[in-house]
Amino acid sequence: KKSEQELKDEEMELFTKYYMEWKGGQKSGNISYANIPRFYYRLPAEDEVLLQKLREESRAVFLQRKSRELLDNEELQNLWFLLDKHQTSPMIGEEAMINYENFLKVGEKAGPKCKQFFTAKIFAKLLHNDPYGRISIMQFFNYVMRKG
Repeated sequence: KKSEQELKDEEMELFTKYYMEWKGGQKSGNISYANIPRFYYRLPAEDEVLLQKLREESRAVFLQRKSRELLDNEELQNLWFLLDKHQTSPMIGEEAMINYENFLKVGEKAGPKCKQFFTAKIFAKLLHNDPYGRISIMQFFNYVMRKG
């Protein structure tokens, strides 16, 4: 008696054989298809304890790594202090603004975890019709809190 997996494997072999015959036995001329990495792995079944534990452990390690990348409360307070210290006048109403030069200075002082947020692309994304070419400190800080 064959196991369920053996039956599925046999069925797949037969399907491939008949499909290739029907298609004319042509193989794709592009061999790069053979090098495409596998990106989907089925979830382990309940009786596959070792695979379940491996999945749980890898997920935990991934979440720990992502957690270490997040800014903690002290780092956020330091970032806000630096942004406030380097604001560029004049203010628009109650809103503090910062130009690109000061933005880069804050980026240098803010630390390695913040470095990813101090790019020209992010500055440009937050730039809105300011006659002096500045962005809102509050908008930038909110962006960091959402993305970080």
